[in-house]
Amino acid sequence: MGLDLILIAPTAEPPVAKAMDYGQWQYEQKKKQHEAKKKQHVIQVKELKFRPNTDDHDYDFKKEHAIRFLKEGNRVKAVVQFRGREIAHTDLGRKLLLRFADDLTGIGTIEGQPRLEGRNAHVIISPVKAAAPPKEKKEKPKEQQPAPTAASPAAGS
Repeated sequence: MGLDLILIAPTAEPPVAKAMDYGQWQYEQKKKQHEAKKKQHVIQVKELKFRPNTDDHDYDFKKEHAIRFLKEGNRVKAVVQFRGREIAHTDLGRKLLLRFADDLTGIGTIEGQPRLEGRNAHVIISPVKAAAPPKEKKEKPKEQQPAPTAASPAAGS
């Protein structure tokens, strides 16, 4: 017959075992793992680079990208790069990052305050955990029951 005794739940009390083909069981386990892996979403950190004197149009363009990234469920790292003498004006970069985080408040939450590391200031914004939208249930059309007829004769009057 080719059946093997397979431990399904070895930690249960008493342990649960099942008689089945071991090769088929391994195949089914591999398929379950593959399906579970398919449904996962790996969260990535998307980086947007700014300069202290970034123009409004460029800022808006990058903000729209950040909104798209956050809606996809990824985190956004906004970086302000300082070059040359710009490092003397770190306050401009800080204001830019705070403005960026403030513009994304409805979509994302800021993780900590803007930090200056070397010649770069950065802030990380995570997507807001929104409540899962309710699943629409497909209701089967209810069958129409025949309407009761008026004054049907009594069977045993």
